[in-house]
Amino acid sequence: MKFPRQGEKRCMECLLRRMTAGDIPAGARFAQIAAWNQTRSDWEMFLRASPEGCFVAEAEDEVVGTVATISYEGRFAWIGMVLVHPERRGKGIGRKLLKAAIDYLTDCRIPCIKLDATPQGKPLYAKLGFAGELEIERWELQRSPQSNPAASPGVVTEEALEQDHEVFGADRSSLLRAIANEHPGFVLKSLRQGKLAGYSFGRRGALADHLGPWVARDEFSARELLDKFLNRSGGARIFVDAPTSNPWAINLLRQHGFRFSRPLTRMYRGRNEFPGRTDLQCGVLGPEFG
Repeated sequence: MKFPRQGEKRCMECLLRRMTAGDIPAGARFAQIAAWNQTRSDWEMFLRASPEGCFVAEAEDEVVGTVATISYEGRFAWIGMVLVHPERRGKGIGRKLLKAAIDYLTDCRIPCIKLDATPQGKPLYAKLGFAGELEIERWELQRSPQSNPAASPGVVTEEALEQDHEVFGADRSSLLRAIANEHPGFVLKSLRQGKLAGYSFGRRGALADHLGPWVARDEFSARELLDKFLNRSGGARIFVDAPTSNPWAINLLRQHGFRFSRPLTRMYRGRNEFPGRTDLQCGVLGPEFG
């Protein structure tokens, strides 16, 4: 997408431009208002991965909305961080930011665009050509803070990254390595007869520790990874975004005291040729990254 005047584009009462690092505090503030779990480092990962594909809306010299994109191997891209200041909602700003992201990814010849929609956002995305792919449920555990035992940092193995390519449908190794570097204690694996049967990553968010991706080829491995994460976390609040199509995840979460929090719908626009292995995904990385 080409913006006139050094990357700017006017929309009714606001100006759309590319996001910079200086816009992160505004985005973080909007996320806090919306009670989202994202942190400053999440915004920084978007900007590192897609410096040309993240946008803000400005009005009266203040940032009033955000959107971010990230492309995975050119197979598909993700749209996230669609946030508008509460006082500016209902004026079409979110729709214009979303359209800017779609136009940018279309110009980049990305064949498929994905996002995770809340029930409130789903009708808008449907009008813009998105179709449902997968139902996801956020499950939440609230508990007394646990003692957090010291643990050796996990190692991101090439075998895990190769499996993740199959499971997710595209290469996201750079993103997973960045998350592992920030939260090495949450890099976990499950072995069966010396072979990798599952792996998981995690992050400390603004509101809760988040488990994901959480991937397992059998229920025993899924349970082992969940137990390890809960012991490593020690947090009083845990989030997991579990695909409803997974045969084990939601039952395991219930057994561990998690409660249903909210639904999400994974949606796509274009040719969904690389859906991955959703049957092996016990927990996704998160609504912002996929």
